[in-house]
Amino acid sequence: MTAPALDGYLNADDNAAIGHIGTLYDAILNSAGDEQVRLYNNMGAELHTLTDKEERIRVYAFNSPQEDYFEGSRIVAKLRDTRTANEEFIYYTQRSYEILFKFAYCDPKNTKRYYRTVKTPVTFPKQNYAVHRLVDIDDKIENTVMCVLLRGALLPAIIMSKEIEEYSSKGYVTPFALFKISRDDSRQEADMRYILNLDKSYFDLEGLRDKDLVFADPMNATGGSIITILKYLEENGITPRSIKVFNEIASLKGLLRLVRAVKNCDVYTMWVDPALNDKAYILPGLGDAGDRLNGPDEGVPKNMIRLISGYGTNIAGLYQAQVREIENTVLN
Repeated sequence: MTAPALDGYLNADDNAAIGHIGTLYDAILNSAGDEQVRLYNNMGAELHTLTDKEERIRVYAFNSPQEDYFEGSRIVAKLRDTRTANEEFIYYTQRSYEILFKFAYCDPKNTKRYYRTVKTPVTFPKQNYAVHRLVDIDDKIENTVMCVLLRGALLPAIIMSKEIEEYSSKGYVTPFALFKISRDDSRQEADMRYILNLDKSYFDLEGLRDKDLVFADPMNATGGSIITILKYLEENGITPRSIKVFNEIASLKGLLRLVRAVKNCDVYTMWVDPALNDKAYILPGLGDAGDRLNGPDEGVPKNMIRLISGYGTNIAGLYQAQVREIENTVLN
């Protein structure tokens, strides 16, 4: 998939909106102090209006109660901050994906419930149990396959899978489909190419048919990687039942490309950023999310096992069912 092909999905109104928001952001870069705050607020209001027109784009910052908005804004601020080091970055990534999961799946109007009986550590004078009433969303989550764009998207996908396991009344652990996709960083944003490497991908094509596919990627800059994968599935006759994409930060252009290119794709993001630079990085962005989660490759690309081990024993222990499922996917 190429950038010109991706731009072909955008309509005239999309291009006008992207250009307008880009102009507003240019003015912000040339401002400071109170004027910068005012311009940011104005741009945010316009982004809110633009994204509200799209039913399949759901922005947490624009669609949550005010008290929740401030919590989300604080988390995104920590993710952006240059002072937020690796372990803290992982922590706030966990927080953001827990929020996004509830945002997408836990409709407060849902009255379906089930009861879970829990054995507690208290045994005197006899074994104790507790009964809890929980929301029932099995029909929304127990057909899910986690689709992973390797490296930066691995931990977010593991977190989302764990949330599904926890909310499932049966403890459903999602299958994983692992896609090795890269972009040609020698190119500029306007002529970028996205390359799916099937030799280093691990997935069962038929296992994706009629499934609810979930992509969890910290950043959606251009939409190119996910669209490339979904078009590959389409060309091979695979039609998912639904597609959901979860991002911490997405660019306006990436969001619009996704919902224009893929008809049954819903996108959930914590925050919308206004622009891309010539290297196709989000502005103002948060840097390379893969490096901030996993550390730089230092000349040797990290394989799946090295990525997981790099998160530490606490992460591997917390997400052991997901790690086991990924290992089985790779080894088989």
